[in-house]
Amino acid sequence: MAQAEPLQTFLDIATEAALAAGAILKAHWGKLETIEEKGRPGDLVTEADKQSEAVILATLARHLPDHTILAEESGFQQGKSDRYHWVIDPLDGTTNYAHCYPASAVSIGLLIGGEPVLGVIYDPGGDRLYRAAQGLGATCNRQPIQVSTTAQLRNSLLVTGFAYDRHTTTDNNYAEFCYLTHLTQGVRRGGSAALDLALVACGRLDGYWERGLKPWDLAAGVVLVQEAGGRVTAYDQTPFNIESGRLLATNGAIHHSLSQALAQTPPIAVWSDATQMAQLSP
Repeated sequence: MAQAEPLQTFLDIATEAALAAGAILKAHWGKLETIEEKGRPGDLVTEADKQSEAVILATLARHLPDHTILAEESGFQQGKSDRYHWVIDPLDGTTNYAHCYPASAVSIGLLIGGEPVLGVIYDPGGDRLYRAAQGLGATCNRQPIQVSTTAQLRNSLLVTGFAYDRHTTTDNNYAEFCYLTHLTQGVRRGGSAALDLALVACGRLDGYWERGLKPWDLAAGVVLVQEAGGRVTAYDQTPFNIESGRLLATNGAIHHSLSQALAQTPPIAVWSDATQMAQLSP
């Protein structure tokens, strides 16, 4: 579908935008003057988010003025073309960034006809630039990357996260986190969906699942995983829907077993009962 599109040109434009935004994030690191909540506990925004987004929007407007944009802070901007839809998170991992915890990133994705086809993620703390486009492969700092070869869930290292509504819903991923920690070599909680997906793409993590996500959290990273040889679906292995806010991304080899484990997760009460826990041992 996207083969005839000028994806390399779009990739270079997104790279220009991500690096410019990353320079702003570096300049504000440890020097924030305003940290605000956006209506939900823990959902933060800072002047770094806003300035990062402004430079991304300016870059896209200069090169691609007709394209539609969805940005986390400024919302939806209708362009003349509905075919090209940029999805932007100017600072994914704002809570980490506000605490000077080094796990945050700029994330810029492109949907063509509603399908994620291009992604650029820049980690300013680690100075790592992840890029991918449909049919063009995936790279980190211009070097090719690929997913891991881990074949067994028990040997895997996973990552996940917890949505802002975790305080008010029982569908909060706590039980899944406990269960998969029990079945694997470990589950990390990075705090940046974009970086979590990038780390799956480059083989440092074997799989990732999460719920309650927004399109700007996912658009770029999904393409990275797919172009690095991984697999992205819904929890139940049906096709991924970016509007669902829920995804399973893996190296492919553990995809089925991780999907099954998510479906079979016992209730959270099990983890306070040592006898029941022992029965779940892999």
